[in-house]
Amino acid sequence: MKRLVIYSLALLFISCSETKNMSPSETVKIVVESFYAKDNGTLKKHTTSDGYDSLMMIQGLVPDADNDAKVIISDEVIETDTAWVKYSSNYDNKPGIFKLIKEDGQWKVTSKGPREKGPF
Repeated sequence: MKRLVIYSLALLFISCSETKNMSPSETVKIVVESFYAKDNGTLKKHTTSDGYDSLMMIQGLVPDADNDAKVIISDEVIETDTAWVKYSSNYDNKPGIFKLIKEDGQWKVTSKGPREKGPF
């Protein structure tokens, strides 16, 4: 009986500690919100190393936000392990587009190539 309780607690701990598989749109919302909040730990968790480096270069040019970013997803296209998400926020003058790739089973924002065009 004691072994069953320990086993059950171990399974509960493991299932609670696993990362939720989020959609590309959910990932983009978290990235935009953490970017403007300058929550770089969260930002890093949801971006590839290239994506993170690119966003960090831009973040230094953005003034501190005095309220939370409100993100609206207007379109999402998934092509196997690549996704494109078009979004707008209360801090952007025009809609933005993020490219995401699957890395270790999770969607992460990454950099797009200089001549790379998405579906939008």
